[in-house]
Amino acid sequence: MSAAPFRAIDPASPIRVLIAEDEPNLGMILEQFMSARGFAVTIVRDGRAALETLRAESFDVALLDVVMPEVDGLEVLRQIREEPMPPEVIVITGNGTIETAIAALKLGAYDFLSKPYRMAEIEVLVKRAWEKRMLARDNFHLQSRLRRTTADPQFLTQFAPLRAVLSLIDRVAPSASTVLISGESGTGKDLVARLLHARSDHPDGPFVDLNCAALAEALLETELFGVERGAFPGADQRKVGLVELAAGGTLYLDNVGELDLKLQAKLLRALETGSFYRVGGTQKVQVNVRVIASSTRDLSRMVQDGTFRDDFLHRINTIRVALPPLRDRIVDVPLLAMHFLAHFGEQFGQRSLRLSADATSVLERYRWPGNVRELRNVMERAALLATDGLVSALDLPLGVDVGGAARPTPVLAMESVPESRRDDARDAGASFVDPLSTDGLTLEELERRHIAGVLDHTHWHQGRAADMLGISAKTLYRKIREYGFKRPAGGART
Repeated sequence: MSAAPFRAIDPASPIRVLIAEDEPNLGMILEQFMSARGFAVTIVRDGRAALETLRAESFDVALLDVVMPEVDGLEVLRQIREEPMPPEVIVITGNGTIETAIAALKLGAYDFLSKPYRMAEIEVLVKRAWEKRMLARDNFHLQSRLRRTTADPQFLTQFAPLRAVLSLIDRVAPSASTVLISGESGTGKDLVARLLHARSDHPDGPFVDLNCAALAEALLETELFGVERGAFPGADQRKVGLVELAAGGTLYLDNVGELDLKLQAKLLRALETGSFYRVGGTQKVQVNVRVIASSTRDLSRMVQDGTFRDDFLHRINTIRVALPPLRDRIVDVPLLAMHFLAHFGEQFGQRSLRLSADATSVLERYRWPGNVRELRNVMERAALLATDGLVSALDLPLGVDVGGAARPTPVLAMESVPESRRDDARDAGASFVDPLSTDGLTLEELERRHIAGVLDHTHWHQGRAADMLGISAKTLYRKIREYGFKRPAGGART
């Protein structure tokens, strides 16, 4: 999900203020002034009434006189700070001393004000105290939503290299180091980010995530850093950004390669200094936040192309976590399939779902261009279509025949070819295997012939061939070795 500021109350509603003042004339003047400026004001004349009112109703800000009958203002402050989500408190006294001010601040007061004071000063303090309270409520509700949705993140695998990656996650999670997670779409980058947060030293802090590819470029800066009131037409009130909301926790930037160079520079500065300015603001905001980023793109190549800052890459790449595609960890396919089947079976009221032998075989032979996300969707469909609790190969819409022969494997399909290479693929006929001559060929032989054709077409340019095939360069290199391909003399280009 893309986190956005969560308001527990309507931000357009008036700020609710309690005034506890035992001097009738001063209390009346203060009440009239605040009410005239749009505040919802309640006034009481002694400390006990203040305590009873604060416990009976919800207020944003409380103005407490120190010297009051029955219970003084500092005792009221002490008791209400023990309540859940108490209001921000401004302590007022006619006998202001340093000792009283220190005592009030130690008890959790937002500020301390001595009489006589200017009414405009009271108004400014109340608004600032309300803004602090709204930020606290935002963080509280973001944390509550996270606990409900991701109470126990798990990464299931039997693949030894991936288990080593999980071991690395356990070691680096408690640190404050930035982490860059790379891998194809659907390999589990979001889950790794949540694991890093859950196993960090601040698991109860906020986890705020932003998909950098989901917002227009013009909106990303205000979404990340917030905006001051009046910064531009339509900015009618201050908006707190996601960096500020993530203070004391984790900010997860998914698809970080989509950020423009200007925003990369501002984020780099914020990470280096621990501070930033809201859009249109002049007051520096200090934050302590751990950043985790992820990308499906080759950021090093983007640096070479001038579309990604090398200093920003160095800053977010302190720890690198590379996730393998599902086709490289076929051993995990049955494990994950049964996990998702159990999940959706319980959700759909079919608790004892199981996979047939032919279904398992089809799952293991499929190439999974959509990785774990695609497998999850396939198992959701299978759980709905299963007959008598058994998922068969016919329930799996994967294009792999039950008998062992197969239609062209998805690695050959146009859908797996990146947009930037589809014209090349169409020019080459999309597939280098004649569909009329595939009878009796195994899936492996189909794949071997197609890869050989693509390599010939690209004059053995392995990077371009890998893009056309929809696989990583590393996987292509492994396939070349497995099939014993020999690069022709004079045709080598990587």
